[in-house]
Parts: sequence; structure tokens; C-alpha cells
Amino acid sequence: MKKGVKAMIEQVVRKLGVDRIPVELEIPREERFGDIATPVAMSLSKILKKPPSKIAADIVSSLEAQEIFERIEIAGPGFINFTFSKKYLFSELKSLLAGKEKFLRREIGKGQRIQVEFVSANPTGPLHLGHGRGAAVGAALSNLLKAAGYEVEREYYINDAGRQVKILGLSVFAKYQQLLGIEYPFPEDGYRGHYVEDLARRFISRYGNRYSEMSFQEASEFFTDFSYKEMLREIEEDLKAFGIVFDAWQSERELYSKNDVDNAIDDLRHRRHLYRQDNALWFRATVFGDDKDRVIIKSDGEFTYFASDIAYHRKKIEKGLDAIVDIWGADHHGYISRLKAVIQALGYPPEHLKIILVQMVTLLRAGKPVQMSKRAGEFVTLREVMDEVGPDTTKFIFLTRRPDSHLEFDLDVAKEQSAENPVFYLQYANARINSIFVRARESGVSIEDLEGVDLSLLLTPEELRIIKKLLTYTVIFEGAVLSHEPHRITFYLQELAGLFHPYYNKFRVITGDAELSAARLALCEAIRVVLKDGLEILGLSTPERM
Repeated sequence: MKKGVKAMIEQVVRKLGVDRIPVELEIPREERFGDIATPVAMSLSKILKKPPSKIAADIVSSLEAQEIFERIEIAGPGFINFTFSKKYLFSELKSLLAGKEKFLRREIGKGQRIQVEFVSANPTGPLHLGHGRGAAVGAALSNLLKAAGYEVEREYYINDAGRQVKILGLSVFAKYQQLLGIEYPFPEDGYRGHYVEDLARRFISRYGNRYSEMSFQEASEFFTDFSYKEMLREIEEDLKAFGIVFDAWQSERELYSKNDVDNAIDDLRHRRHLYRQDNALWFRATVFGDDKDRVIIKSDGEFTYFASDIAYHRKKIEKGLDAIVDIWGADHHGYISRLKAVIQALGYPPEHLKIILVQMVTLLRAGKPVQMSKRAGEFVTLREVMDEVGPDTTKFIFLTRRPDSHLEFDLDVAKEQSAENPVFYLQYANARINSIFVRARESGVSIEDLEGVDLSLLLTPEELRIIKKLLTYTVIFEGAVLSHEPHRITFYLQELAGLFHPYYNKFRVITGDAELSAARLALCEAIRVVLKDGLEILGLSTPERM
């Protein structure tokens, strides 16, 4: 729909003497402004040295003969609003029913390779809600890009080489000693959730007291390895329960053991992007727009976290990826400029790397904040929320806001079976449509060849509104892909469900009129096709009964 209108406008613009100008199309928020609109006349005003209203009039006069439009109007300083003809809407709805997924999706990626790295939580504790939100965004984005023809790799980066995993090992070692009746001070900066005791008990059941007489220095490597690997196993299990599986897991330790860090530093040194100062090795980040240069190797010879970040992103580039997407917590905002600088230093444009920031989540119960977790202590775990409201509901609520905006997650609302619960309202639309088709079969109404029914019987304002909404899915899909914003699909599906439920309550689909019944069944089938496609992209199920 959008593509066809855009091509028509571009052809008219060329006749006006302008070869290249972007034609922007948007879906008006209010019905009175038509089905689709463009401000192209205002963009042409300076080029053609004419008032936008005169240019708009010229464009309208060239398009009025097109049968796909019922009317074309000029609004404001030069907006052109298009309203589609019923004949065109019915034709497109028939194409949707015939083509289904092929009609709805656009081959934008054309096989380009893109990696989406998300979650990547330190394996030092259970996943919290912020990690869960990043997981939902990353999985939905991966599904969206794959649906648009990209070859997508989902990757999890394991931070297993830093100070934090050693603190986890020390925390488990201290709890291990205490459980064996040995007085041992718990580290002040240690991890205090109940999961630390769980890990210590697991260690005892496997190895007994054979390490009880060792110092932590002697047992450090063993306890650290055991603790973070057990924690990582739990993280992987939680993600699988959340419906998320990764194609690759990249270990930070491996970057050191396989000399990726040394090779990355040599590469930057060869490119003359490093220098020594105060016995430390620095990266010239300011050359590429960062606010200051960054230390890679400290004066004592220890690598900074940034060193492995450089190696990791250089390794991504070496895969020959066409684009890289990192999904981070909002607290990592300060790292964006330095990573973009690295990408440029390695010879690629900064836009080769896209970073999506995800804000934290406030958990509510009856409108009041929930502060503590039974297991993690200082935060509520993703697993606890999934166990209470289910993975689908959890995932969908995470996707009801832009990832960079704050999100409040009310557990009581999430468990309601009403319009207040957005995922219930949406999935219930699909279940209702399934029930309509069950009744149709039981009543002997034919549900075969819905593509061939007379759709021109769908003349109520509610039906036409639904048809128009269905046909805008491709526009929403394309916009979501190009902007890397899967939440646009969420918003759209909520709006579609918001049109269907009142229609269902007002009109009978199966009536005494066989032809009208067939037309309305075809409309319901189209709604079901679009709901299924959108829910699949978001990673949600489509229950047949609720």
C-alpha cells in the first residue's frame, strides 16, 4: 500500500522536474485526515520556488484519476491526505488472505548478516527484571530482522574474566566454610543473595569438605569456575523458560586465552591509534569523537575492561557482519562513544554498530513497589515473575514501552483476565476468532475458499476501520525493521485488538445471510493472520482457547 502510493508520488514529482527527493508517507492519527498522508509538497517548495499549496494542488490534479483513491485533499500548509477507495481496500484484503505472510512482510535485509548481542548479564547472580526486559527486546528484534530477510545471529557475551566473578567465587567460598562450621568472614563487597548459599550447598554435595583447609588463594580458581559456571547454567535455563535460545556464547576469558586481546591491541598500535603515557597504554578515542582518551593497559600492567571490549568488537567485525547491534542496560550509556570510536578506528563507520539502551523496570503489586526478592535479596528475579504471571505475559509487558523509557510492571494487572491486561486482551482476540470458526463448522457454514468471498459486503464503519488497520501492518512492519523498534508491532497489535473486540461485541459474524457470514469470516481470518504474524515476531504464543 505504502510502496504503491510512494511510487505514484515519485512519478508525479519527476514530471514536476525533480529527480531525487525522499517522499515521506505517514499514517494520520485521526481518521478525518485520511488513510495516508505526505508532506512532500513542503519539501519541494524551496526547490521549485513555489508555495507548498500550489505544488500540492499540482500533485493532486495528477493523481485524482487513480482508482485506488476515494478522495485526495490538501490540508494545512501543504499536507496531502489520501483516502483509499473501498474497491482498493477489498482488493488488498483479498491479497492479504491469499498471500498471508508473504503479503505482510517485506524483504528488506536481502540476506545481510547482522548480529544481535543481548542480555550478556554478568554470571554472578540470577537474571533480574532489567535483564528480562533486554532479553525480550533482543529476541523480538532478532525475530523481526529475520522476518525481514536478514541472516541473524543471537549472541550472549559472558563476562567471566573480571573482578566480579572472583568476588562471586570468594562469596561462595566464605559461605562454604561457614556451612561446614568454620568461622570465616564474609567479604564486605560479596554477593549476599540466598543463591550464594545454594551454590555453596551444591559445592558441598559434590566435593564435600576436601577444600575446607585451603585458603581462598589456593582454591580461588576452582571456586570461581564452579560458581560462575553454575550461575551461567541457571541463566541459560531461565532464558530457555523465557523462550530465548542463543546461537553463540562468547567467553571473555577465551578472548585472552586465544590472544584476541593481544591481537586487537597490536592492530590498533599498527594503525597508530595507541600511545603510552604515565606507564599506561592509551587509545586515542578523542580522535573519533569521544570526550577523552581511554586506558587499555594500566600502569601496573593489568588490562582494563575496555581492552576485552575492543577485542570482542574486533572479533565481531572479523566475522564479516553487515551490521552489529548491542543491547545494553541504560547504566552503560557512557560506553557508547568509546565503542563507536573503536569501530571507526578499525576502519568502519560508526553506524556499523547500533547500541540500544534498555531502562530498568519497577515492579509493583497493587500499585506499590515490590522491593525484595526471596532468592536474590536486593532485586526481584526474572524467574520469580515468570513463575507468577507466565513467560508470555512477562515478555509482552516488557515490550509495551520503548526500551529507553522507564517501565512499571504491576503483577496484579498482569494476572487479570480483562482489558486491563494487554497480553490477555490481545491473545483473547485470537482465541475469540478461533471460537467463531469452531461455531461456523458446527453450524455448517462453509469456511473454505475465504479468499473468493464477496468482501464488498463489509460496509460498516467498524469493518472498514479494521480493514484499513490490517493493511497498515506492512507499513508498521517496515518502520519497525528500519528503526530496530519491535515495540511498534506491540502497539499495533494492541490497536488491532482494540478494534476487534468492540466489533465482536456489536456484530454477529455468523448471521442468517450466508454471503455476509462468509465475508465476516474472511475479515476474522485476516485479523487472525495478522495477529499470528505479530505475536510470532514478539515471541508470544497464540492460544486457541482462553
